[in-house]
Amino acid sequence: MAFRFVHTADIHLDSPLRSLALRNSELADLIGDASRQAFSSIVDLCLAERVDALVIAGDLYDGDQTSMKTARFLASQMTRLHQAGVRVYMIRGNHDAMSRISKQLVLPDTVTIFGGRAQAVVQSGAGVDVVFHGLSFANPKAPESLLPKYAGPQEGAANVGIMHTSLAGSPGHDSYAPCSVADLHRHGFEYWALGHIHVRQVYFGASTLVMPGIPQGRDINEAGEKSVTLVTVGDDRSVDIEERLTSVAQFERISIDLTGISEWADAVARIRTTLEQSRAAAKSRCVVARLGLVGTSTLSWRMIRDRDLMLAEAQQAAEQVGNTWVEKVELNLTAPDIGSFGDGADPTLELAQSMRANAGSEAFRSDAREFVLKTIADLPPDARGFAGKDEAGLEQFLDDVLARGIDLVAASLKTGGTR
Repeated sequence: MAFRFVHTADIHLDSPLRSLALRNSELADLIGDASRQAFSSIVDLCLAERVDALVIAGDLYDGDQTSMKTARFLASQMTRLHQAGVRVYMIRGNHDAMSRISKQLVLPDTVTIFGGRAQAVVQSGAGVDVVFHGLSFANPKAPESLLPKYAGPQEGAANVGIMHTSLAGSPGHDSYAPCSVADLHRHGFEYWALGHIHVRQVYFGASTLVMPGIPQGRDINEAGEKSVTLVTVGDDRSVDIEERLTSVAQFERISIDLTGISEWADAVARIRTTLEQSRAAAKSRCVVARLGLVGTSTLSWRMIRDRDLMLAEAQQAAEQVGNTWVEKVELNLTAPDIGSFGDGADPTLELAQSMRANAGSEAFRSDAREFVLKTIADLPPDARGFAGKDEAGLEQFLDDVLARGIDLVAASLKTGGTR
């Protein structure tokens, strides 16, 4: 009879969502509770599939949390698993190492929390014994590989390693316990239950390596459906994996082309249609969208000026779709070329074109570059990165700022500065 377990990581239970709270407190409440709902769904999955164990590969908590509500919630979920005979194997990741709850909370004896020294715990199954190897972060930082601290595989059993690691590195993630996929394959375990990187990654080879990703996204940088991994270890120690959805709300970047649309109502109608399509395609209960309005439209400058009104229109459309939110609207629209208007060219378009031509001159860019560099020099060191990290980044920053400035001036002139 096969041995089965669910593998998850990076739950970041009750992670604070400061940026969302500043913009929309109701949306912040929805996403703020989503990590709990996702964890509850993970426990539900364990019970429904009658698995033998739940593996949590680090960062169950989110930093230095002290909330007793978080502690009570976690204790109740662990009790559900305990009563069903599902064992839990946890390691502490970099965020758990900062959490007071992780060191104070008393959990059922069916929960194993690996310490700062590598351990191996055997769980006997009906057809195969499974050895879980784990090692927790003792401190928030782990600059060196932890792999040499893990014992080798135990013969005659299926070996599962649990590790919190950045592997060879990933954009947006600091380096923690770095190691290579090749080294993990060579170690001889049947399965590596990894954590830390919030994007799902699977590596097949001598071992099966899975980074399940975060089970519930927290912002637009963690977009898409999120999941956990259901692992089946056969009597012959073969490994089979299944991805199972857990996200309650999924963030999505949605691009909407408004080329050729000249009426505000038509733009809103296209936004609503696109939101309906995205809602229908999403498997999670809720969709939180960031809209990118692109293309060439005579509405471009009006939308720049009335961005807040367009956001309100988009949010209302999302509300009508149901279980859908719009957290931000980004504009990347351009006005039609002067030539498309014939002899009756719009004077605002002509002025904008003239300003763009002047902004492209080296004399103008030189003045703008000097101003930006002087501003950067007057700022504290930790606030100087807004204009890029090198010369190429600075030039891109100038391009963006000059383009936005011209559009803002044109938008104000186009409408006479009134609403």
